[in-house]
Amino acid sequence: MGKQEDFVLRALEERDVRFVRLWFTDVLGYLKSVAVAPQELEGAFSEGIGFDGSAIEGLARVTEADMLLQPDPSTFQILPWRGESPATARMFCDITMPDGSASYADPRFVLKRTLSMAAEKGFTFYTHPEIEFYLFNGRPGSGEEPVPVDRSGFFDHTAQSMGSDFRREAITMLESMGISVEFSHHEGGPGQQEIDLRYADALSTADNVMTFRTVVREVALSQGIWATFMPKPFTTHPGSGMHTHVSLFEGDRNAFFEAGAEYQLSKTARHFIAGLLRHAPEISVVTNQWVNSYKRLIGGGEAPSYVSWGHNNRSAMVRVPMYKPNKGQSTRIEVRSLDAAANPYLAFATILGAGMKGLEEEYELPRETEDDVWSLTDAERRALGLEQLPLTLKEAIVVAEESELLADTLGEHVYDFFLRNKRAEWEAYRGQVSAYERDQMLSTL
Repeated sequence: MGKQEDFVLRALEERDVRFVRLWFTDVLGYLKSVAVAPQELEGAFSEGIGFDGSAIEGLARVTEADMLLQPDPSTFQILPWRGESPATARMFCDITMPDGSASYADPRFVLKRTLSMAAEKGFTFYTHPEIEFYLFNGRPGSGEEPVPVDRSGFFDHTAQSMGSDFRREAITMLESMGISVEFSHHEGGPGQQEIDLRYADALSTADNVMTFRTVVREVALSQGIWATFMPKPFTTHPGSGMHTHVSLFEGDRNAFFEAGAEYQLSKTARHFIAGLLRHAPEISVVTNQWVNSYKRLIGGGEAPSYVSWGHNNRSAMVRVPMYKPNKGQSTRIEVRSLDAAANPYLAFATILGAGMKGLEEEYELPRETEDDVWSLTDAERRALGLEQLPLTLKEAIVVAEESELLADTLGEHVYDFFLRNKRAEWEAYRGQVSAYERDQMLSTL
């Protein structure tokens, strides 16, 4: 065993850890967990923990059900909401087949494989997500309009605010688990919050996003409220995005930075943006994977509906933030289409895959969009050559079915299962009679 495994085994005894939760994620991005006793962990490090993969969404067919969880000791953390003595810890796991080979249906492996492909070209991929979510009083019932915890707005500082108390406790808990938070504030919708995680490599960030969602829900429940990352819970209020800042590094050098270039963007950055733009419609089914995701994208405001990029333009799909003189290391781009309910492993993998494709093929970056895209007419958008992102999950599925890039990035098993699941979701949604239809038609037709 290595030093990290030894550290974990010592920590179990020193911290009086009685339960260790092994965390992993299914193809749709739902967190899964199995608890093991501390005395089982040494064997888990060397041999893995067996489980029935066919019972988990998208992991295995019944004929290949046996799979193993391999704990990643670098992700060992105490769960603060479970109490200190006796303590409960967690580790993220990689999923393998009985012969030790990686499971191609493991979303964490999909991201690791894509990161390895970038590493072969000398690049490390960093991400920094700004995660939005809503807080409600109680748990909303089926079909009921949820009640936000406040009526505050963007950046509001409200006396005795439940939101600010919530953010303080959530951030304290996140940082006790080694997850650094950069900013937090009230967002534009009533009860809507934003917490931004600090830059990290994409695999660590994806793990952190999964932990973040769990912490936010646990803190909310402890305060008698409810948290949701649903992309668009209200018709008339903003949706919840996960604007993600990304950059490539070559060693310690930011490959997106070029002194003296326009916006300090290197050719590498420009090709990467061009790849994102060209492949944006076909990866939308992953970056915006739910039926409800498209209610956010067609809602206007700061949620993009068109494939565009711009310098400090918050209506664009890809924004180049205002650069700071003498801070070339901070040069980055912001992907604004991604929503807070996406599977972060698959989302980061497809963003990197699209950007690297632009880099490898040296795609030309189209003209930037300086206007507020939402204020333009359809004719003006056509004149600028602005392509529309899919308007519905169905449109996203159709585009994804023809995508060689998506199939290559996700791998055959995840690609097939993911699209099959999305088709089923669309068909289930399409057949539902909505409250809108009843309100508009029941008494008049």
